[in-house]
Amino acid sequence: MSLSLQELHQKIIDRTARLAVIGLGYVGLPVAAMFADAGFDVLGVELRKERVDQINAGRNPIEGEEPGLGDLIQRTTTSGKFRATTDYTALHDRDVILIDVETPVNESHLPEYFALRSALKELGAVMKEGALVIVESTIAPLTMSNIVCPLLEEASGKQNQHGFYLGNCPERVMPGKLLSNLKNMNRVVGGFTPDVSQVMISLYHTIVQADLDAADWITAELVKTVENSYRDVQIAFANEVAKICEAVGGDVWRVRELVNKTPERHMHLPGAGVGGHCIPKDPWLLVSAVKGTNTLVTLIPAARTINDGMPAHMCALIQQGLDKKGISLSQATILIFGYSYLANSDDIRNTPSAELVKLLQAAGAEVRIHDPYITEYAGDVYVMALGCHAVVLMTTHDFYQKIDLEKLKYALALPFLVDGRNLFNKNQVVNAGWIYIKVGDGTKD
Repeated sequence: MSLSLQELHQKIIDRTARLAVIGLGYVGLPVAAMFADAGFDVLGVELRKERVDQINAGRNPIEGEEPGLGDLIQRTTTSGKFRATTDYTALHDRDVILIDVETPVNESHLPEYFALRSALKELGAVMKEGALVIVESTIAPLTMSNIVCPLLEEASGKQNQHGFYLGNCPERVMPGKLLSNLKNMNRVVGGFTPDVSQVMISLYHTIVQADLDAADWITAELVKTVENSYRDVQIAFANEVAKICEAVGGDVWRVRELVNKTPERHMHLPGAGVGGHCIPKDPWLLVSAVKGTNTLVTLIPAARTINDGMPAHMCALIQQGLDKKGISLSQATILIFGYSYLANSDDIRNTPSAELVKLLQAAGAEVRIHDPYITEYAGDVYVMALGCHAVVLMTTHDFYQKIDLEKLKYALALPFLVDGRNLFNKNQVVNAGWIYIKVGDGTKD
């Protein structure tokens, strides 16, 4: 017998609703564990068997610093409230299913929904009557109405609002702060109807202490993609100002400090590039919604071009420093500090370091990579530095803030440091005998 929306609401209030989370990555895993800790029976579906085995053994598969997540996974799996599987058929008795799969864009900057489509098809084949399905993945505007709903109806043989209920509640998390963000960040709760939104709000209130704003599908889709597009445009502005400062002899970091002293100004941080799952793709998701219409969009694509170009700018800064010693990139060995895109994280999705490595190797340089949070790159940094002609700071891991620059200097063939994130103190580094170049700094030594 089909579950009515009112009956489902009561089960959520009583915490007897059976939940599922499809996709146990950086979002789905902490979401599943938090709902389990709130008292719900939670089943996670994940195609990577190794990850499923780790989770069921109570181990956190996410490397890097994630305060509280390891303990939470161990606690909820030990209690039996949270378990993982690779089997979609186990979803047949779930009352609420959250979808947290990747939604990348292709080389043409258009959405690629392979994982989302697959999840909807697999779910639809086994979904119970009256289930509530919530897409937490970031999606382009109109995806709920044009793709998600029709595909789920087709796969299940059921109708939205009759055989199932459908909502969209985009996540807002950052690696290193997963649990804190899920608990304390506001969420936009987009239901097909206001009643669905209210049921979703009741659900999320069991783990979220911030505002939960009811909306429709399109508003929820827009808010998330607009939010990250705004950040991308602001970072692009900062990066362009950084290049101007280099050209005219200014220091973008001092300029930014003084600009931001003016009320209602907030110039973002420039840097070596923009990475992660969200910012490099969400602007393209937003723009894709008007493809084929008469709407002219230029600012957002331009920002993407600027930010995607920062690894190439880093490459140019490296060559600039090597030129002082008559060394070409084809003769140089370069050590990259940080491969993940975010400090103290193992997340390498869309990392600008990967693009820099490609550019350096294409120029004939030998490239070594160090990153304390990625097993294959976590060697002895001083041994890796032996004979290198430049060190390039790409990620502000705490490890690099504590590094012994004097010891590092004597391991290098050339004491040359390129700072892509304003991590080091210029005066201290230069006075210690280094060649030092920093993004956005055109002032003389």
